[in-house]
Amino acid sequence: MISLTEVQAAIAQLSPSEKALVLQWVAKDLQGASAGIESRADVNGGEACIVRTRIPVWLLVQLRRAGASEADLLRDYPSLRAEDLTNTWAFAQAHAAQIESDIAANEAA
Repeated sequence: MISLTEVQAAIAQLSPSEKALVLQWVAKDLQGASAGIESRADVNGGEACIVRTRIPVWLLVQLRRAGASEADLLRDYPSLRAEDLTNTWAFAQAHAAQIESDIAANEAA
């Protein structure tokens, strides 16, 4: 696998138009990605979680619906940062059906 240092060195040697093309490829590859949110099969069964944590997005959405404020969430989950909540709400809005499905699956369990 190529390292990030090698990628950086290679990109530095490209012309501006080649760099723009690389940027387009990367943007296309990242479609559907969400800042600060990741889904990994080895973490919570692949549920969307806050990076650096095992806190699932659906849980924070459900807690918010139950009346928890952002201050409550940040206090109750010390590993969370304000930007994590911003990323969570954006992800939940963009993937509403997935979040509803995750909530329903949890309630059925």
